[in-house]
Amino acid sequence: MSKIPDKPQDIFVPLTEDYKKVFGTNLVSLILYGSAAGGSYIKGKSDINLLVVLTPEAVDRLEDSLAIVKQWKKRNVAVPWVMTKPFIENSLDCYPVEFLNMKNSHLLIYGEDVLAPLNFRPEDLRLQIEKELKGKLVLLRQSFLETEGSIRQLKQLISRSVSAFVFIFNALLYLKQQSAPRNRRDTVKELAKLFTFDADVFLTCVDIKEGVDKLSGDEIAGVFKKYLREVENICNIVDTL
Repeated sequence: MSKIPDKPQDIFVPLTEDYKKVFGTNLVSLILYGSAAGGSYIKGKSDINLLVVLTPEAVDRLEDSLAIVKQWKKRNVAVPWVMTKPFIENSLDCYPVEFLNMKNSHLLIYGEDVLAPLNFRPEDLRLQIEKELKGKLVLLRQSFLETEGSIRQLKQLISRSVSAFVFIFNALLYLKQQSAPRNRRDTVKELAKLFTFDADVFLTCVDIKEGVDKLSGDEIAGVFKKYLREVENICNIVDTL
């Protein structure tokens, strides 16, 4: 049997058994989140992102899970986020975007669904959306300079960064209409219904990430210039909200 699962659900039972052996009744939840929970899982390419929720007492025994984390990394299960329920509840004001996206794209593997009842204040969401967009725009410019004009590195930069912007777009959609799609392309198209920006640029960047583009080197460079311009445009839009 392949070490890499055909679909994330294939590992739910053995994964749960391993974590229950280590933490027992101190294991509050195992939750799959991200692309693997939202239907975008690609075998061998996608990480399987895991949220492990423990009681406060069990958080002091993280060393007990070192062996199973190492074991599951071999099957593309990323090193998990480990939290307690009180930590999540007390962090919604400073990390609303992260927890919102986890809530909107997750599958409960075991225990209590601690994400389902979460609610977010609009002012907290808007502020973090602005900070994340502007921070990533500055980083995108810096990373462009680091490519030294290499088209291969530029494609890698687009591929790495576009998911982060879609992540933020989901939060922006939720801020405006209390819902967001799970699919990257649907997110971009839905946002374009609410705001004036060049959605095609982001859709092309998604093509690049998914390896389905047929662009020349000059075309890649042109897409990146438009990409930068449209990210800045969206920053200006968020400023007016």
